[in-house]
Amino acid sequence: MGNLGSIRNMLKWLGFQSIISSDPDEIKRAQKLILPGVGAFDQGMKNLAEKQLISVLNWCVTREKIPLLGICLGMQLLTKHSEEGKLPGLGWINAHTIRFNFVNDKSLKIPHMGWNEAIIKNNSPLLEGVNKTSRYYFVHSYHVICNDKEDEILSTNYGIKFAAAVQKDNIFGVQFHPEKSHKFGMKILDNFSKRC
Repeated sequence: MGNLGSIRNMLKWLGFQSIISSDPDEIKRAQKLILPGVGAFDQGMKNLAEKQLISVLNWCVTREKIPLLGICLGMQLLTKHSEEGKLPGLGWINAHTIRFNFVNDKSLKIPHMGWNEAIIKNNSPLLEGVNKTSRYYFVHSYHVICNDKEDEILSTNYGIKFAAAVQKDNIFGVQFHPEKSHKFGMKILDNFSKRC
């Protein structure tokens, strides 16, 4: 449920080998993990459950401390739950996912789609060498609210402020699509591959 080919192509262009896999043994051997996602929260969690990947990911990320980067829906799945569905998320980030609600401002369209600035809130190896304000490409109707503000490393404003990127220990997430964000997204994927 993600833009797998584009992410793999950008990693290849940056000089990093990657494998697209849902094989638990292959995932356990990974040095780093990327969890991309496009679509609905519950369907994302169902897909992980049906492929028996939730326990594998828990083992890799919480026990073995393998770095993981969630992208778009993949970042939302890191939270405890979403207003979009009824299933619990992975719960690795103390946060929840809610829908944009612009009842009083009809000029703001849902989904939030296109380029938007993100401002650094907290230091992270994911952001090393990134300008204080950079631009990224977003496509989403739901956004993450962190209960622990130190987990929010990038913030974006689209009617309200929301977390554009998060980090807790070896767990990273970006709401935007780095594979569509040109040099800014390349820097994020390069940092994750080299520094996280």
